[in-house]
Amino acid sequence: MKPKPPAIFIGDSLALDFLNSIATPLDTPVDWLDNGEGLLRWLAQAKLVPPDTLNGLKARAMPGELDKVADQARALREWFRKFVRKHMGRPLPPKALEELGPLNKLLQGDETFSQISRQRAKDGERFELRAMRRWQSPQSLLLPIAEALAKFICEEDFAHVKACEGPSCTLVFADHTRSRARRWCSMAVCGNRAKQLAHRNRLKNKR
Repeated sequence: MKPKPPAIFIGDSLALDFLNSIATPLDTPVDWLDNGEGLLRWLAQAKLVPPDTLNGLKARAMPGELDKVADQARALREWFRKFVRKHMGRPLPPKALEELGPLNKLLQGDETFSQISRQRAKDGERFELRAMRRWQSPQSLLLPIAEALAKFICEEDFAHVKACEGPSCTLVFADHTRSRARRWCSMAVCGNRAKQLAHRNRLKNKR
């Protein structure tokens, strides 16, 4: 099987990068969460879970257990896609809270705690209060994703969430440019394709 290209992180938000974990970078659709191994690789690339934790959960997982978690991750992704598509382009209304039951239910299973640790600084070492998480089972891999989605919902202005204007592109992003004029997932990909198409059309019109 041909190896997958690196996952796409152009959303300017981990929550939207999660939606973009299925895309068509060239001609063939790629789902980076298609199985348990894919989920582990995506979480590593997104830096949502420490490598040691991923290795430990993989070693302890029962056969097929990580694949089932990947199934749940894909279901969460499609639920969140519907939510974003419904509300993108305008401020999120208060009544949207009624739709967030599945996400709040997932967040209820989180086991986080704070711990004092030492952190290196320019002037030596100092103490830091760090948020930690108990990784009880492979299903806990969904928790940092859920947290990223929840932060996005609470902190992002949905009026700035856009879909790439590329005709066949499915990627979404948060437009954080000063002028809010971003149109493409990437100027190097869809932006360049649009320029080439416009150039060809101008040449046709001159004939």
